[in-house]
Amino acid sequence: MTVLVDDPLISSMAIAQSLPLHESSRRLRELYPECPRVYGVAVIGDLSRRRWWPLTQALTTDRLDSMFKLAAEETESRAAVAQQLAATLAHVVVGRVVPLIVLEGRAWDTGLENLWVHVDSEGAIDWVGVADPTLRALPDDPYFCGRRAPRTNGSARDGIVVLPNEAALTTWIAHRSHRTLEPLFGRLAEVSGSAISIAAMWHIVGAAVVSAATQVPLLAGSSELTSMRRGQAVLDALVGFGLPVRGTTRAPAGAGTKGLLN
Repeated sequence: MTVLVDDPLISSMAIAQSLPLHESSRRLRELYPECPRVYGVAVIGDLSRRRWWPLTQALTTDRLDSMFKLAAEETESRAAVAQQLAATLAHVVVGRVVPLIVLEGRAWDTGLENLWVHVDSEGAIDWVGVADPTLRALPDDPYFCGRRAPRTNGSARDGIVVLPNEAALTTWIAHRSHRTLEPLFGRLAEVSGSAISIAAMWHIVGAAVVSAATQVPLLAGSSELTSMRRGQAVLDALVGFGLPVRGTTRAPAGAGTKGLLN
């Protein structure tokens, strides 16, 4: 039996009120107990701010430039560094929330103003937090069982609000992620001297969606069909916004990707 690693950053969280996001993030951390920061997010209000900074600072300060220069010192390929940073940003914004969408039909807000990142001693991003912990969920979410029927315009008082259906949920998260990643990719292209194209960065986003949607059922023993349907809906919504997320990238053979097109 795999034991959940006692991560000091996670164990030091001071949770005053347990919200649906806390419960969902705990379940996501259990998907990969050896590295509990891979999935899920933290709530910024539960933490000290040491080594945390708002993702908006990637646009308003030289943080992204410093990350690129530091990584470029270790390799001769500027394209490889840009690709790695694009993958990091894609995971921060999309790669973490898609597992929750496909597993529980829930999502936190991936808006730029809502996301924070934690960096390790070398300045690399190793965890993500949210300022507003409110989740969006589907009408049949277990949270609403036994409660008064939720309203789509209901209050976020309890940390969760309902959206009418899967299409609304996946379109909302695609829109919020698009508005976050678009300026970040533009900034990355600027600091890297366009070492890779912005289209290539969006292909990486598509690969992140496919990877999450195929890996989660393997880790959680959940429905592959539900995961593929929801992952496909996120991709379709991104395509609907004119984003080139469908590229030549494919998940590894045998990963159970039948029906999920990238």
